[in-house]
This record gives sequence, C-alpha cells and structure tokens, in this order.
Amino acid sequence: MMLAIAITANAETEKPNIVVIYADDLGYKDVGYQSDGEYQTPVLDQLAKEGMVFTDAYTNAANCQPARACLLSGNYTPRHHVFAVHSTSRGPKNKMRLIPIPNRDGLAEKDETIADALKKAGYATGHFGKWHLYSKGGSESKGGGGALPSKQGFDVTYDSFGNGPLAEGAKGNQKGPESDPKGVFDLSKQACDFMEKNKEKPFFVYLAHHAPHGPYQARNSTREKISDLYKACIYDMDASVGRVLKKIKDLGLEKKTLVIFTSDNGGTRSQEPLRGNKGSYYEGGIREPMIAFWPGVIKSGSQCSVPVMQADYFPTFIDLAGAKTEKELDGESLVPLLKQSGELKRKSIFWHMPGYLDKPVKRGRDKTFRTRPVTVMRKGRWKLHLYLEEWVLDGGKGAIATNNAVELYDLESDLGEHKNVANENPELRDALVRELVTWHGVVEAPIPTEKNPEYDPNATAKKKSKKDKKNKKSKKENQ
Repeated sequence: MMLAIAITANAETEKPNIVVIYADDLGYKDVGYQSDGEYQTPVLDQLAKEGMVFTDAYTNAANCQPARACLLSGNYTPRHHVFAVHSTSRGPKNKMRLIPIPNRDGLAEKDETIADALKKAGYATGHFGKWHLYSKGGSESKGGGGALPSKQGFDVTYDSFGNGPLAEGAKGNQKGPESDPKGVFDLSKQACDFMEKNKEKPFFVYLAHHAPHGPYQARNSTREKISDLYKACIYDMDASVGRVLKKIKDLGLEKKTLVIFTSDNGGTRSQEPLRGNKGSYYEGGIREPMIAFWPGVIKSGSQCSVPVMQADYFPTFIDLAGAKTEKELDGESLVPLLKQSGELKRKSIFWHMPGYLDKPVKRGRDKTFRTRPVTVMRKGRWKLHLYLEEWVLDGGKGAIATNNAVELYDLESDLGEHKNVANENPELRDALVRELVTWHGVVEAPIPTEKNPEYDPNATAKKKSKKDKKNKKSKKENQ
C-alpha cells in the first residue's frame, strides 16, 4: 500500500491527455491476442503490438459496481464499502453461515475521484457510458446510494441508455438502432466529439462501454460474419475502440495521449486455463486484459508481468498530470512501469469481499455461490484465499491446518489454481495470513462475525421453475 499524499509530477512535464476505455464483463481470454484467435479483436490486437501489454493486471473486485468504485477512488473496497452489485446477500439465505456486511451502491459524494483531482489540475473531464455507482433508492448501507457523475468531477456525462439510477445498460428489448444496438459507436462518437472540443487543453475521458455485458447485441452486418452473438458483440466493441484511436491520431494528439484499455471483471464464459469467471476471486474472475498505449513514451510491443491493479490508475494519472490529492490512496503510480524506468515499491495486493454472490462458477469452491465471504492477497508468485466462514466459525488460526479456511496457490507453476499447497508450506501460509490480517487493520476491513440464524446445514437450494428462470434471466444476467 502507498500513502499518496500531495503527489506531484515534474512541473516541466506537459500534462498528457488520458483516455480510459473500460469494457464490461470482458474476460482475460476474451480478446484475440490472448485467445489464440478465438475472438476477433483486430483493433486491440494491433494496439497490443504497438503498446504495452500487462499480463498480470487485476480489477479490485470481481464484479461491476465495486470494480468501478475502486478504479475511480483509488481505494480498496473496505475504504468505500462498495463490495458487490446491489447486495452482499445474494443467494439462498439458508446456505449462508454468516450475516454479510451491508453494501453501498456507490461512492460518497465527498469521496474524491480521479475526475475531481484532474479537474482541479485544469483537465476537461468526460464520462461516457455505464456509471453504475448511484441508486435513488439508497442501499443496504444507510446513506450509501452514491452520486451521479456530475457530482464526482465530470464536466460532461453521457450514456446511450441513460444514467439513472444505476445505468446498468440495455436490458431486454432496450437497445439502440440496428446499426449500433449496444451503443458502442454512439458512446465512442460522443467521446470523440468531446476530445475535439477540448483538444487545446488536457482532457480525461472515461469511456465505459456496456459491451459485452448481456444481453449480447451486435450489428446485423457483424452477425453475418460471426454467428456467435457474444463474439459478435466483442467484435463491434473492438471496432468502436478503433474509432477513438483514429480520432486521437487525426487530432495530432497521439504523442500527447495515454490510452488504457481494460475491463471491469472476469468474463462470463470459461477463462481456462484460469479458474473461475465473473464474481469469483480465482484468477478467472479478477485478472483482466490491459493495454497501455502512448507513442514516444511507452515502448512499442512491450510487456509487463508485474501485478498491477485498477486502484493504481488514480495515483498514476495525478503523477502524470502534476496534480495532487490529500486523500489516502491504496494504489501506486505505474509511471515507472510505463516508462520502464523503475519498479513498484509494494510487494502485495489485496481483495476483500465480506458477502455472498449466487450462481456458482466453473471450477468454483462450492455449488451454491460464486463466492462466499473471502479476503485474498497476491504476493509475487503466491496467491492466498482466506475464507471467512471457516476462519470465524471453525477455529481460525488454531485450526488452520484442518478447517479449510486457507487456500494457497503457486501461480508460477499453477496458474489455474488447481492444487492448494497451504498445508505443504505452513510457514509461508502463516506468514501470508499474518500479513493479510494486518492489512485488515490498516484499511479497517469489516469482517462478518455474526452467525446467520437462518442457516440450515441440511438445506438444499430451492429449485426454480423454467418460468422463474426465464423471468429473472434478463434482470440478473451477469451482474
């Protein structure tokens, strides 16, 4: 962790434009350059050749809402209490051993964002697309309904499908015209218009697509070439990215603009060889595609294997912009990595999810939930999961060798997290657990400790009728 207080860049450095293109539910393996061509993403494939590919890039949470909160705030989830989408109590209550920590639906209006800091530094700030950090109805956590983009540093905000209350995107039959059913080209055009209007001053663009989050939609012309609708949706999004890159080039701003492309969480399809997918804290749920592009600054065709996270964007951007903040940031500036001029100071990164997400994932821990209350860390080659039900209720540290609370994986030899080696490495396991518990204290991570009176160890999940499943599919698909 880094305390980023009053970070400043060299005063002589020109403030670069900054463009973040954020896909929705695009998994690590859902791009051509990381899937051996299974997916057609020619624009991103070319960008990967011309920019820097981060092989170990992480989101700070395994689904949409908390991931966005972490990116914009520069903080881990315990700082803002946005842990999940809507609720941390998703799934059959009688299968939950603990009462989860309540969830917030967005950042507090007073919580400084990237846009706030850059706006103070003279940047024009524009948000285009999905927001997902505001709820008119409040949230599980009192006063935790969040705020709209206009209240969190953005001069301009636009979405093809509206921004309120949560701007989850197209649902059911809600879609744009045949020429742009998912709104990817509309959002890109709005971002391009914003860049042209503000080309004489530094700008920050946060372009948050709804694609390829379900329902999957694509142009008819694309579907004629690609029959798989999910892959067709990704192809259209990729094409829209090309329009943004072309606009930057046409404006003569390529060498003045840092572009970062990434995604909010793991994909909904298999991410093999990575374990799990969206909603899971195994690699398939949190490892993301990430490309950084900045001609003349970032070496073309370069690759970085240092673990990085989206909370790093805030300190990175204010470092480049010569901006400053008094808030406590959990990220660290990536400038030394982008410029290949140095290393990061931190050795570990963390995740914290004190609740339940239903719908089990591929090769998950159980058959009911994508995740149960868990806190996770990565340190070098090692990845440790600490499951809080077993830790809190089944003896904790005193029973660590037998209570199944800890999973430890060597990602260097076991990227797919197949073999738990916790008990084979007791000294390492215990040292990592101590570090993780110490981190809990630093960020004041809330730990669920209250037993759930509704829990029934013999309960079986209630089977839903086909009609119930159909009615709920559109509403909850991929959240």
